[in-house]
Amino acid sequence: MSGPERLDEPRRWWEKLLGRMLHAYFALTRSMTMGVRAACFDGEGRIFLVRHSYTPGWHMPGGGVERHETVEQALAKELREEGNLVISGRPQLFHVYFNNRTSKRDHVVFFRAQVEQTAPRRPDSEIVESGFFALDALPPGTTKATYRRLKELEGGEPPASYW
Repeated sequence: MSGPERLDEPRRWWEKLLGRMLHAYFALTRSMTMGVRAACFDGEGRIFLVRHSYTPGWHMPGGGVERHETVEQALAKELREEGNLVISGRPQLFHVYFNNRTSKRDHVVFFRAQVEQTAPRRPDSEIVESGFFALDALPPGTTKATYRRLKELEGGEPPASYW
């Protein structure tokens, strides 16, 4: 099923269940959840986006920070896993957001990164599509949060407190 068609449908029951199960697990194992995301740009100025199997829309890549892991280590790991991406230089910390749509204790550390892709990312059970897109040609179904973060990065709006 393609991205735009998928967005018109309600979330499937198993998507909701999986999300709740993951957050229940994190609630039992952590007092606060923290994740990382990055606006990843290639040498042509295109941004890398992913479409997950378990939530609708196109997103910037990222994921959870595990115990004994720095946010930069988590970012490098997630970019490698979600896009076969390697960060060139050092990622720039942009802002930390409270993601109260996920839970009452979730925070997102957001970076801007210059990246190179070591190989195309093949679809699997987590990432069903991914790719680089020109900023003026983002795919249908790009999330509102992605658009907000891009506007903040370009200086069109100050960073919000909430994801």
